[in-house]
Parts: sequence; C-alpha cells; structure tokens
Amino acid sequence: MNTYRLGVIPGDGIGPEVTEAALKVLDACEQRFGFRTERTRFPWSGAHFLKTGERLTPDKLRPIRALDAVLLGAIGHPDAPRGMIERDVIIGLRRGLDLYVNLRPVVLYDDRLSPLRGKGASEIHMTVIRENTEDVYTAEGEWTAVGTPDETAVVPMRFTRRGVERIVRYAFELARKGPRKHLTLVDKANAIPVQQIWRDIFDEVAAEFPDVERDAMYVDAAAMWLVLKPEQFDVIVTTNLFGDILSDLGAALAGGLGTAASGNIHPGKVSVFEPIHGSAPKYAGKGVASPVAAIGALALLLEHVGQPDAAKGIDGAIRNGLRTGRIKGVEAGLQTTGEVGDIIARSVSA
Repeated sequence: MNTYRLGVIPGDGIGPEVTEAALKVLDACEQRFGFRTERTRFPWSGAHFLKTGERLTPDKLRPIRALDAVLLGAIGHPDAPRGMIERDVIIGLRRGLDLYVNLRPVVLYDDRLSPLRGKGASEIHMTVIRENTEDVYTAEGEWTAVGTPDETAVVPMRFTRRGVERIVRYAFELARKGPRKHLTLVDKANAIPVQQIWRDIFDEVAAEFPDVERDAMYVDAAAMWLVLKPEQFDVIVTTNLFGDILSDLGAALAGGLGTAASGNIHPGKVSVFEPIHGSAPKYAGKGVASPVAAIGALALLLEHVGQPDAAKGIDGAIRNGLRTGRIKGVEAGLQTTGEVGDIIARSVSA
C-alpha cells in the first residue's frame, strides 16, 4: 500500500474549517482507493505570528522539502501587517521550493453556477497556467522621495529565458495531453517591450509540438474574450501578474472563488495545493464557508502524487453533489462546511 507524506497548513480564517472538510474527504479516499497518508501539521499563519512573533523563513522549509505534497488552507489575518504573512508563506513556499507552475483549472461543475447567459459547462472549461516565480512578485521594489510631490514607487518586471521556457514547455505538454490540443499565450508585448521574450520563446518551443494548435493574445483582449467567448480557450499560459488576474476571472466564470482550486507545482517534487479564495475572516469560526475549492485542491494534490482515480472520484463527487442539488451552491451560508464535506466524502466512499 502506497504511503504519502503530506504537510497540512490550515492557516487563517476559514482555512482550518475548509481544510478539515478536505481531510475528511481524504480519509474516504484512503479507504476507497487503498493508500495511506502520513500528515504533518504546520502552524504558519497570521494568527501564529500574532501569538508567537514567529515567521516562516527560508531555513524553516527543510521539513517541508522532505514531503510529497502540502495542503494549504488560506493565509491572511486582519490584525497582521498587510501582506507580510502572505509573502512569507505563499510566496515564500513558491520561491523557496521553486514551484514554478501555478495550475488553475477553470471547472464549471454545474451549468446553474455560470454567470454568463447561454454559456455552460460545454463552453467553460479551460486551464490557466501561470508562471509562479518571476515577474513583479519577485522583488520588494523601492520608494523614493516619500511624502513629497516626487514620491516614486518602482518594482522590476523581471523575466528570464529559463523561467519562461520551462513554463511554456509545461503548458505545451499539458495541452498535448488534452483532446483539444490548443494553447494560447497571453502577454502585453505590444505595450511592454520586454514581454517579447515570451513571444520569442513561445515560437521556439512550439516547433517541438507540431500537434498543438497555438495562438497569442494581448491580456486586455483575453479578458474580454474570456467573458464573450470562453469556449475558444483550452490551455492558457501567461505571466505571474496576468495569470493572477485572469485566473480569478476564470474562477468567476465557474461560479466564484468558492469553486476554484490551484496547484503550486514543481513536477516530480514536493508541491503545494490550495483553494484560491482568501481567509474570509468575517466567516471564520462560523462553519458556513464552502469547502468545495479546498476539496478540489485535494483532488489536484492526489493527481500530483500518483492517485488519479482518487482525484477523479473527488471531481465526480463534487460534480454530482452540485448537479443533484445535495450541494446547494458555493456561497457562504447555504450549507455548513461540515455538511458539504460529508456529502462529498460519502459520495467518494460509495
């Protein structure tokens, strides 16, 4: 029986609640599909910082490096310094573990969740591949002349050939595996000349994938077409900044952040999986947040470690629960967190 070493970072706000629901589903998967997990919990969160003053620094990543994967709940506390814990934990894990792929599937589980008239699951199904370790997220930047009329804030938009090539290659490989075999590059090379590096490398790598149809689109046009004609998209590859924005738009097309899961991946190495929603402190402790996104993140984690049948079982359980109405929706307050977790766990076990 395969055993996987998992890290669990419940985090802040609703994070611990949705994580517990996901772990209940993991228990059901272990029984149904015949594998085991050894789980190590880590305290990294805004709440932990406020209580102890301790932060996740690069030297504390060593025990995480020994794992197969990590399930992360949510990070962000209203009383912690703005953005500090998010940079420590979320960006710290991505950069410290070199998790260069941000995988964000856009999955419309049920047509009634679509906000677009006449667009359902047959039109809204795509994957956004976001470069995860470069761009404006990789530097603190600097302020000069603070408090004067000449105050200026600067941060570099940095891309490397190595960074662009590996994410573009990953996206081509993913597109090749799918039935549509189509890849769209999204950039803003017309207005940001340094982004020409994306166009050049995209064309170079494309020569190795003659079976994959490809096109390129500027980010403003892509945002428009995601709303007007989402069916034209299959796999999208883009920069860190644009991917952050477009994947949230994709989540909205699928019914909201409550449906959206993501993977921070280095193929073949320890990777981190999380819902893309925040910690939602106003719902913390009430047991009303939907765990669907966290459970979807668990499915991505299981796919990563080599349990594709379990991942498909979770996807089917979520889909069936929403389509039959047993899961009423993904908005906070429609059902308790535990109830939704139980519905999906029972469906997986059946």
